[in-house]
Amino acid sequence: MISVALWLIVQQGQKQHGSRVTKYDAVVVGSGPNGLSAAITLAEKGQSVLLIEAKKTIGGGMRSAELTIPGFVHDVCSTIHPLALASPFFNKLDLKVKWIEPPVPLAHPFLNQNTAFLKRSIEETVTGQDARAYQKLMKPFVNQWKGLISDILAPLHFPRHPIAMARFGFYGLPSAEWLARLLFKEEATRSLFAGLAAHANLPLNKLVTSAFGLVLGFLGHGVGWPLVEGGTQNLANALLDHFKNLGGKVATDMPIDHFQQLPPAKTVLFDVSPKTLLNIMGDQFPSGYRKRLERFNYGPGVFKIDWALSSPIPWKDPLCSQAGTVHLGGTLNEIAASEREVSEGKIPKKSFIIVTQPTLFDPTRAPKEKQIAWAYCHVPNGSTVDMTSQIEGQIEEMAPGFKDCILAKHTFSPAQLEQYNANYVGGDINGGMEDIFQLFTRPVARLDPYSTPVKGVYLCSSSTPPGGGVHGMCGYHAALSSSGR
Repeated sequence: MISVALWLIVQQGQKQHGSRVTKYDAVVVGSGPNGLSAAITLAEKGQSVLLIEAKKTIGGGMRSAELTIPGFVHDVCSTIHPLALASPFFNKLDLKVKWIEPPVPLAHPFLNQNTAFLKRSIEETVTGQDARAYQKLMKPFVNQWKGLISDILAPLHFPRHPIAMARFGFYGLPSAEWLARLLFKEEATRSLFAGLAAHANLPLNKLVTSAFGLVLGFLGHGVGWPLVEGGTQNLANALLDHFKNLGGKVATDMPIDHFQQLPPAKTVLFDVSPKTLLNIMGDQFPSGYRKRLERFNYGPGVFKIDWALSSPIPWKDPLCSQAGTVHLGGTLNEIAASEREVSEGKIPKKSFIIVTQPTLFDPTRAPKEKQIAWAYCHVPNGSTVDMTSQIEGQIEEMAPGFKDCILAKHTFSPAQLEQYNANYVGGDINGGMEDIFQLFTRPVARLDPYSTPVKGVYLCSSSTPPGGGVHGMCGYHAALSSSGR
């Protein structure tokens, strides 16, 4: 292991920064979307910043790699990025990224009825007897999405758009299962909303699961569900280039196991999980804070498969090939049962599965006339069960002949995901459970959720508000906190 010299300048105690020589104004540990955003924000303020990454390449959940066959470029974690395109922080940067928008953001096929689609047009999304209810729910959010998203992707504060946020709170606080049954009569509409809400990785009878469905829904209408040409790594690279242009320094292939490995700095921000933060800081934290971090709850994990394919997925409904994302899981009752069983530590009989098919819209990711796709399902945290057969079986059911298209595959179990990225504790890709108890008070309840009891040490990962997703807002707000805003 390559170590960074000297010790952490900021430690618990009464010593002043002036009593030591500091090499950097700030050091950021971890180069996921939040680490990069924190580093950029501080560099924009004229600070000297060092960004340290344990792996050979930067990006965290934004990395791309040839996981199956040379020439087939897969996104290791995320591909579809409505939150990135809507991010107030990313939007103010002049990033050299080409966004591609699939014709249809989302398809939700069923075995015995027509496919439900989330389209850019609200009117074209729900056309049956639920049309009026769906439009009444979504239109105000879509019309005000820019203001809403800036308030939603922030720590607790008095909202800049109080009326819109009050409406969002009214519809977002209940459980998705309850709200879907209350507002909609048709099974297709209820199931479409349930699939959106299931991205929360929580049982759909839990409070605030509606909020996840609403955000992904109104962003689908407002900005689409886009992907980055060439792979999500290009978004990470664009952020890194912006940081370097500001004078930032980067050190890769440099895992940090203890605070003494860090160079002198006035401020240190960690884009890591609470578990990793505890391992690095050790007894530098007071015992009470350590115990609170140890009690931080991680959510269910995911089991992910990437495929190299000889041809597109042969969906029964050919319109599914127009969708960047396909949800498989059936009806509201079936999706709710699946998410409940996962939360109880069980493997569902029928999983809720998210399928993404990038090369239908971005042929640069695979050799000519070849395809890639990936899918994941939710599983109990740390599960060791191989879900390959169930995932491929459910896709085959909706797309007969799919298995014949497979040239190669690569799987990530929850343990392998955590080994790849220590922030994914037990395979939890959201940085910790995002239930009502940890949505804003993450990782612990503090007036400043990014600060720690050690002066100058901050947490900026998705284990802080506003939580998971490629948006960079955790890092942005943490950087503002560390610099006195």
